[in-house]
Amino acid sequence: MQDTHGVAKRLKSSNQGDYKLDTSKSAFNLERTKAFPKNVEFDVTLTFKGEPKGSYIHSVTPNASLVTVSEHHSFIELPDNQYKKRAFDPRSGSFPFSYYDYATPVQESTLKQYIVRHRLEKKDPNATISEAKEPIIYYLDNGTPEPVRSALLEGGKWWNQAFEAIGYRNAFQLKILPDDADPMDVRYNVIQWVHRATRGWSYGSSIVDPRTGEILKGHVSLGSLRIRQDFLIAQALMNQPFAETNENYKPMLEMALARIRQLSAHEIGHTLGFAHNFAASTNNNASVMDYPHPKVTLKNKQIDLSNAYAVGIGEWDKITVAYSYSDFKEGVDEEKALKTILEEATQNGYRYITDQDARPNGGAHPYAHLWDNGADATEELEQMLKVREVAIKQFSVDNIKSDEPYTVLEDVFVPIYLFHRYQTEAAVKQIGGLNYSYAVKGSNQEVVSLVSKNKQEAALNAVLKTVDATVIAVPQEKLNLFPPRAFGYSASRESLKGKFNIGFDALSAAETAAEMTLNLLLNDEKASRLIQQKALDKNQLSLQDVLDELLKETVYKTEKDSYLNEVQNTVNYRVVWHIMKLAKSEDVLPQVNAIANHTLKTIKEKYTNNNDANKAEIAYRITQFYKDPEKFSIPKSPKIPDGSPIGMSCFGKL
Repeated sequence: MQDTHGVAKRLKSSNQGDYKLDTSKSAFNLERTKAFPKNVEFDVTLTFKGEPKGSYIHSVTPNASLVTVSEHHSFIELPDNQYKKRAFDPRSGSFPFSYYDYATPVQESTLKQYIVRHRLEKKDPNATISEAKEPIIYYLDNGTPEPVRSALLEGGKWWNQAFEAIGYRNAFQLKILPDDADPMDVRYNVIQWVHRATRGWSYGSSIVDPRTGEILKGHVSLGSLRIRQDFLIAQALMNQPFAETNENYKPMLEMALARIRQLSAHEIGHTLGFAHNFAASTNNNASVMDYPHPKVTLKNKQIDLSNAYAVGIGEWDKITVAYSYSDFKEGVDEEKALKTILEEATQNGYRYITDQDARPNGGAHPYAHLWDNGADATEELEQMLKVREVAIKQFSVDNIKSDEPYTVLEDVFVPIYLFHRYQTEAAVKQIGGLNYSYAVKGSNQEVVSLVSKNKQEAALNAVLKTVDATVIAVPQEKLNLFPPRAFGYSASRESLKGKFNIGFDALSAAETAAEMTLNLLLNDEKASRLIQQKALDKNQLSLQDVLDELLKETVYKTEKDSYLNEVQNTVNYRVVWHIMKLAKSEDVLPQVNAIANHTLKTIKEKYTNNNDANKAEIAYRITQFYKDPEKFSIPKSPKIPDGSPIGMSCFGKL
């Protein structure tokens, strides 16, 4: 018996503690050790003994010194050799299956790439519409409760729309798992509704033939906490939902279920072989493989949630299905037909950009982001700030149920206070941004170009609002809603953090919000890109332009209201620290260091011997910074609540 999956190493690398396998407390789990016609399953229960260190391990174990996990081993029969591989194209939206063939002639690439997909063939390949020889059938965990069960079934079945578009009848089906079926049986593609002591991560994975890329089994796991996050967002956005009764929960539930339908389609999409498309939200929500933020609008100055999430499969999804699963008639040149599918997609304006370009803080693609909305990221940010303003203004004790402690109200407030966070990330990417695609030679796609100066300037103006005290300060009249935490209701990872243990820290809330923006706006990669773009085009936005505008709206700004001025002071310190970071960074072009140093010296000269204590303190801190810049690191800000509806850093499987 051994730690095949490297649990002990993972716990150590994530700073959760030092553990070793305790074989005396480990054994085979015979109930989950089974044999089926096409697979044999072995399950072992392993206990690791050690010294716990991290908070994560304590949160998921009754005794963190003894951690028991299940490790599973599957042995699966490989299929026949009748499956036909399909060439991978980086524009297709499909996952690649790759290997190296060193016997390849020298003039050809040793890298061989094909797409990952289920086996699907028409009964009549020459018919315009035909049933499949063997349809793709997924089975939903029969223990899934209502109304989630119906929502998952409805959303998952959307995929059949895409298969119908390429001439299949009932090629994709979704059913309830029969009572006598076992989800471990490789013959069943399964969707499971599971409980986890986390934020409800969901994923879609596949068992794939290592020789061909054929998907043998799709396996979707949906975390049950997922629906609660969307419910909370809706609860926060509504106007006094519990003013008259605690039973007014149906509008929130409906929005949450709308996202569950999306989630079902999304995760199944991964198991069909499809990657994320994080540019789809800019194409009128063209794909369920994006991460959609609820689309919230103002109607007659009131918040409208009626179109929070799109319904049905997207147009991009139909393109990926067409590329992956089209069954071509006899005599058709498959290579040419596949190329035509992708070229027509480009001509129709569809965009495809996935994780590697959407997730990094230093990302440059103006259309690729998670949890954003709208064809124009800047316009949508402006809109979301207006929605946020209305939501905060109407926020009251009636956003929680009767007899709930006011402490709960603070946690409900978080989603609307940080409602703009992901759209801010999207808008920031316009600054120093690059328009590009996964173009191939001979295609009709744009290769790469700078985002226009006008778009960059508009984005900068919008983004700077998110570090403006008048925008990010929690209104004074709302502070009376947030008393110190009630007994039995401790702060969680979803709560705003602060610098004092008792009471709501409004200044730290603003610091948290500002840090989010500054960490993106003054990113090392972005700063260096701004140097290059100014060199290529003297009329373009420069790093100095960005810093000058930032200082004008923060450090060089004084609010008349004492509360707002302290909020602004809190933000200003973080602005200066981030400029210090650029000044000493070894990961930027030296030109960035030069401009950052020049800016700091300008601030120092302006504020040395200033009568304002905070301005003088900024000058003093700049002086101290230059005494030993190598020792400098940005002081920690309160950690921003997790916030994202779902997701983690795992590439391509969420």
